[in-house]
Amino acid sequence: MTPTLGVGLIGYAFMGAAHSQAWRTAPHFFDLPLRPELTVLAGRDAVRVADAAGRLGWTSTETDWHRVLERDDVGLVDVCTPGDTHAEIAIAALEAGKHVLCEKPLANTVAEAEAMADAAARAAARGVRSMVGFTYRRVPAIGLARELVAQGRLGEIRHVRAQYLQDWIADPQAPMSWRLQKERAGSGALGDIGAHIVDLTQHVTGQRLTGVSALLETFVEERPLPAAEGSLSGVAGQGTGTVTVDDAAIFLGRFDGGALATFEATRFALGRKNAIRIEVNGSRGSLAFDFEDMNVLQFFDGDEPAATAGFRRILVTEPEHPYVGAWWPAGHGLGYEHGFTHQVVDLVTAIAKGEDPTPSFADGLQVQRVLDAVERSAAARSVWTEI
Repeated sequence: MTPTLGVGLIGYAFMGAAHSQAWRTAPHFFDLPLRPELTVLAGRDAVRVADAAGRLGWTSTETDWHRVLERDDVGLVDVCTPGDTHAEIAIAALEAGKHVLCEKPLANTVAEAEAMADAAARAAARGVRSMVGFTYRRVPAIGLARELVAQGRLGEIRHVRAQYLQDWIADPQAPMSWRLQKERAGSGALGDIGAHIVDLTQHVTGQRLTGVSALLETFVEERPLPAAEGSLSGVAGQGTGTVTVDDAAIFLGRFDGGALATFEATRFALGRKNAIRIEVNGSRGSLAFDFEDMNVLQFFDGDEPAATAGFRRILVTEPEHPYVGAWWPAGHGLGYEHGFTHQVVDLVTAIAKGEDPTPSFADGLQVQRVLDAVERSAAARSVWTEI
C-alpha cells in the first residue's frame, strides 16, 4: 500500500482553491510514491473555512494555523496566505518538522526571505523539504523551452524579453484589496506577477540576473474600500483607501551569461488577462511563449536554410513533452490548473526520494533580491543596481 502524506493547507481563497484541486487530482493521474491526503484546511473565519473545506474536499478545519503544525496527521504545510505571514508560518512549520510548500513571492522583504532560506537549509539537514510555488515552471511548453536551451539549440543567449500583462485593476473604481497594501503584499505588480517572469527567465535560460535598472509607477493612488460582507458583489463600500504598492514595473537587466533583458509587469494592460510572454534570442535560434496560448511554443531554428526558415509553431501536447503523457490523448490541451498538479507531483516525488525539490527557498530568496534591487533602482531614479 502506498504511504500517505497528510497535507495541511493554510488559506482557502484563489490560491487555496488552486492548490486544493492539485492535491485532489495528482494521485488520480500520476503514479505517486506518496498518496496526498487533504487532512486539514485552516482559515480565521470558522464559517467560511468550513464552507471552503466542504467545497474543496478537506477532511477537517482549524481557525488557528498553529494548531495545524501541532497535528500528528499533518506531514506537509501548504502556505497560501498573503505575503506578510509567509515567513512566520513557514519557519514555524519547518521547525516543527513539517515539509513546506510556500506560495510566491517567498516573502515581503529580503530579510524575511533570508530567514526562511536559512530555516529551510537547517530543516533539510534533518530530511525536511521545502519548495516555493513558482507554478508556471510546470507548464509543459515552458519545460520544453528549458530543454531546448539546455540542449544548445539556441546557442549563446543574447536577448531575453519578458512581460506579464493583466488588466484586473485598470478601472480606477476597482476596490481596494490586500494586494494593494505594501504592509501585506510587499509590492504590487512587481512581486505579484513580476516575480513569476524573473523566475521563468532564469529557469528557462539556466542563468541569473546580476543587475537591473528600473521604473515603478502607481497610476491610481486612491481606491474605494470594498463592500461590507454580505453586500452585492462588486459594490464599493464607504470611503477610499490609499494604494501603497506599484501598479506597473519596467526594468532592464543583465544575466550572468551576458544576455541583455527587458521586463514589464503591469495590472493595467487593458485586454490582457494573463499574458505571460517570454522570448529568448540566441546565436543559433529563438523561442517565444505566451501563456494566453499556453499549449504552444514558438521555435526558430537558425540552422535551417534562409529560404525556408521561420518560427515553427509547436503544439506541446505530445506524450513525449514534459508532464503531458499522464493526461489526455495527443492534441488535447491542458489548462491553468495543470501546473499546480505538476507542482504537487514534483514535490511529493522529491520528498519520497529524500531530495530537495526546486524551486527551493534559496531560489525564492534570489528572486526576492532581484525584486529588492528593482525597488532600490526605481527609488534612485533608474540608477544601475547590482543584485
